[in-house]
Amino acid sequence: MISNEHADEKDTEPREDTVQDINFEPEEELGNIGSLQAKLKKIKDDLDVCKKERVEYLDGWQRCKADSINSRKEALSMAERAGNRTRDALIEDIIPALDSFDMATASDTWSKMDPNWRKGMENVRSQLTAALEKHGVRAFGESGDAFDPAAHEAVQEIEEAGEPGKIARVLRRGYRIDERIVRPAHVAININREQNE
Repeated sequence: MISNEHADEKDTEPREDTVQDINFEPEEELGNIGSLQAKLKKIKDDLDVCKKERVEYLDGWQRCKADSINSRKEALSMAERAGNRTRDALIEDIIPALDSFDMATASDTWSKMDPNWRKGMENVRSQLTAALEKHGVRAFGESGDAFDPAAHEAVQEIEEAGEPGKIARVLRRGYRIDERIVRPAHVAININREQNE
């Protein structure tokens, strides 16, 4: 039993090598606090950099998104303008055909033509006119209208009874798309001198 008692005493005695491994130097602990503070400062600095970068990236992303939206709008606008130019060119090519119909119906020989043929030609003209109206094209220029230099081109002056400055005859109809004049009407205006005096 004695040997067991001595064994227990050996276990309870502090070992010198264990005590020597633990270093309780206060300067080193202060050094650790200093290094922790330095690490904390570095982390805060890194966080500030991240926040600045986040703001920069967010601003850049928002600018790119706005640029993309503006580019899309500009592309749509350009496509619409190109479509309008194509439509206008087509309309300007069709208008002379309507002029030919108008000249044919105004000629003296029109009434001498076969009534079925005349009706067929009038139907073709009506279809062309309806197709143009569907796209916003309207004919204008009627006898008796007031002369408007923005919409009418006076190519002749006629002295007739009636109010001067009014359209006496329409020689070639004008056309507009919505409010824009595609072609001015060629008109003869009344210059009734008797009424002017």
